[in-house]
This record gives sequence, C-alpha cells and structure tokens, in this order.
Amino acid sequence: MGLGIALGLWIGAPATLAQTPQNPILQIGVVQRFGAEPRETLVLEPLSGDRLTVQFITGGQVETLTTGRMVFETAPHPLAEPELREWVVLSTHRSFESAEDSAQQWQQLGISTEIAQPGNWQVWAKREVYSTPLIRRLLLNSLQSTGYREVFLDSRPTATVPQAAFIANGFRYNRDHVTITTANQRVRVTRQVGDRQESNRLYGGRLRLQPNAYGTYTLVNFVPTETYLRGVVPHEIGLGAPPTTIEAQAILARTYVLRNLRRFAIDDYQLCADTQCQVYWGVGGAAPASDRAITATQGQVLTYEDELVDALYSSNAGGITAAFSDVWHGPDRPYLRPVVDSVQNAWDLALRPLNTEANIRAFLALDRGFNSETWNHFRWQQDASLTKISQDLRSYLQGRQHPLANFSTVERLVVMERSASGRVQKLAIATNLGTVTLEKDEVLRGIAAPLGLLFYLEGLYERPSGGGEPVLQGYRFVGGGWGHGVGMSQTGAYHLGDLGWSSPRILQFYYPGTELQPISDRLVLWRSPYLETPAAVESRTQPNGDPN
Repeated sequence: MGLGIALGLWIGAPATLAQTPQNPILQIGVVQRFGAEPRETLVLEPLSGDRLTVQFITGGQVETLTTGRMVFETAPHPLAEPELREWVVLSTHRSFESAEDSAQQWQQLGISTEIAQPGNWQVWAKREVYSTPLIRRLLLNSLQSTGYREVFLDSRPTATVPQAAFIANGFRYNRDHVTITTANQRVRVTRQVGDRQESNRLYGGRLRLQPNAYGTYTLVNFVPTETYLRGVVPHEIGLGAPPTTIEAQAILARTYVLRNLRRFAIDDYQLCADTQCQVYWGVGGAAPASDRAITATQGQVLTYEDELVDALYSSNAGGITAAFSDVWHGPDRPYLRPVVDSVQNAWDLALRPLNTEANIRAFLALDRGFNSETWNHFRWQQDASLTKISQDLRSYLQGRQHPLANFSTVERLVVMERSASGRVQKLAIATNLGTVTLEKDEVLRGIAAPLGLLFYLEGLYERPSGGGEPVLQGYRFVGGGWGHGVGMSQTGAYHLGDLGWSSPRILQFYYPGTELQPISDRLVLWRSPYLETPAAVESRTQPNGDPN
C-alpha cells in the first residue's frame, strides 16, 4: 500500500481539509472518554480577538453559529427501554502491541475481532458479527469449553446514557457531533471535573466532539502532522536535550504517528494523547528548540525496506535495549534488537547474554560506561511485601475475570525465563490456589513494583520474634531502566548528542539497518508483520529458490 492510498484509508479527513502527503491531517483523541466522570465539563475558547465557529446538525441540516466561549457537559439521559450492552472480551492487555498480536491469533482461529481501549487494551469479538445475545453466548461457551478460560462476556444492562450538550450564547444545544474551528486555527480547552481543573491546553487545527464505542464521547483534534509534533517533541524528549537528540526525537515522533493511525479505528479516530501513544499537549508548550528540530527534519521518517519503522522509544533502557518480542507478543522487527547502550564496549552481549541469573546480576552491578548512567532509574531497587504483591495481582486477575482471582495469599515468585537482553519473559507467582504465570509486559500490569522488565529478585525475610527459621515477607526487585526499553533510549540519546553525534547517526545506533527518507507516495506506512516482506517474496520467487 503506497503512502497516498494509506493516507486516504487511515486519515479519513473531510475533503474540505487541505492536506499533502508531507503534512497529513491527523485525528488525535485529546479527551478520550468525556462523560465518564460526573460533573465533567470542557470549556472551549478562542485566542483573544478570534471567535469559535461551531457546526452541528439540526433536522438533517448543517447549522452554524459563532461564539466567544462554549461549554460541553453531559447529563444522564433515560432510555425509553433498558438496553443490554455487551461484548465478548477475548483477551486483555497492557499494550496495543500485544493486543494487536492477540487479535491476529484469534483471526487465525476464524473469529472476527476489533481492538478496544475502554480502560485496558482489549480484543473483542467483532460486535457487528456477533450481534445477538444468543450468538455471543454460543461463542463464549464454545471457547471456554475448549480451554480459553479467560474469555468472558462484558454485559451491562443500561437504563440511562450520558447525553452531550453544549452551551453557547446563552442557549443549550443537545448535540453529540459538534465541530469547532477558528480563523487562526487555535482553540483553548479547559477540562474540569467538579471544581477541579484537570488540564488547560491550546490546540492547533480544529476540534470535534463525537461518540465513542463505550457510551461516552471523545474530543478529537484534527491537526496537521508538523503542528502535532510541536505538541509532542518538547514533552517527550525535554528542551534541555542536545539539538541533534531533539532532531532524532522529532523524526521518531513523526514516524511513530504515521505508522500507528490504526490504533483507535473502533472509535473513529487515530491516536490518543498520552503515554499509550505519544504525549501530546497541544501547541501551548511549543518552544524554539523543538520547533527548530521539527523544521530541520521536516517530512523525514525512519524506514526499513521502504516501510515506516515501528518507531518505539523509552526513557531509559538501563544499559541495553530490548528486542520487540522481549516485551510484547508478536513477530520481531529486524531493526528492533538488543543494543548495548554504550560507546565504551561496556558489555559483550555475544559472549555474555543476559538470559542467565549470573550474567544479569553482573550486568546490573555495573553503573559505569553506559550512555544513560547519570540518570535517575538507570539502576534501581523496589521493595514490595507479599501483601502488596497479593493486592496488585488480585486486582489484575479480577480485571481479567481470571479463574484464580479469588486466591488468598502469594507464596513465592520465580523468574522462569529471560531474553538475551535480560528482560523477564515469564514470572511464575505461586498462590494458595495455584500458580499464575505472567509473560512479558503483563508482569508490569500484574505487579506494581518493577519499573521495567530488566530486573532480578531477592527475597526479603524476617525472623519470627520467638525464633525459628526466617519467613519470606516480600521481594526486592533489583533492576535497571525505566520503560519498555525498545528502540531509542532517550536518556542515552542525550549522551550521544553531547558527544556530537548527528541525528542520523543516533538513529542508526538504536535502529540498525534503517534508512532516513522523506515522506513520499512510494513508502508503506504499515504492513502487517504477519505478511511476507518484499525481500522474502523476492527470494522465494528467484530461480532455484526453495519454496519451502
């Protein structure tokens, strides 16, 4: 799929919005679930000297008004008859990446799916396919009877629903599709819950309030890509970074957003504005240093075989980056592989892979020679009692409707498997009812203590007051890094920038084998990793090639 075709499929902007392949209009959910909180309001205002232009439908006709201020609110609306809102939850995840892999696995079993984020990421049996209570229950019973014990039916009888309204020029309008523009393409949004102000952001482009899949509403910002980056780059990398490091972040942020336009298809927008996507706070925090980096790299994206890369990055990799499959389920990306985050040959990964306890302990004992060594969380220790671990795990299992969710006590933790980059792959948690095994980033959902997957365990023991053998009371998580550790380590990139490295060199260090290219129609935004790459197809079809 070429870039122009992909933009037409994924961006979905109205024909009246001018856009070029180099600066496409994005759809960012800046307030994702408006109406979920009681007494929640959104106050929209233009900049001084400007006016809001508001469009909505009345009686099938487009109606337009102008105002200097408008307030969105919701109120419970009684339904004429109670409705049953339900869907089959096939799996629950900490991240979109693992959810997308799970959706692919279910589809291979012949089950149509859709990815949702009502709170955690979930894979649902596609609602329009499994459209009746009987069909949904047949599916649920069939899956549970064949061993899929964590599949469950989320069933919610509903008598009232939040109804959106806005107040402008002294009138109240009950509308749930509302578009807001200004002459200078700037709108300030203040979100309040009761008497508490939650946020105050200035957004470029235009805004639209629209329903989502969860019975609430989403405020979507339609914003050109380069304007969007002005609200991302300062918050993701920090303005104290070296100029070339900020340039590298700008390229990654541009690549990331254009590759991930599919994330919120269920809700009819593209990306969120928090750490589940990229932190985006509008243009109010734009600054000269980040603006210069965005301009200097305008239109540049990072590619692999003419496809935009999975431009993942994290705060601090703890001295070694992770492969994609070290953290999430799904096929590896060739350019996302373990890289020792050092220019001093601080560790030989080929000779000493970190998949053994001896090597991981030796590695985490080192605190010199790495790019991120001067930053907080490069090395860390977190203690957690068995009581706290039990509370965390119980909450996690209850959210998944896990069959062991009603356990009473956690008895012990054991790391069962690690990757070559040291990341925990399987953590077995023995409870009084049985053993729960958490895999990859689900470890971080199941237990709050670790800051990432690069850690080992030390038991914390206490001797009873009357004497006797020490009793296990909890665990110390001894680790390194903060975040998933895949791709560029932002704090490591600070050091490389300070050394005078250019932004292309920084990116090549963290994403080996990739290529910087300008956005063009010949590039693919995203290709399912379950499909064969062009190189694989070519090698398979060459004369004398082995088709098996």
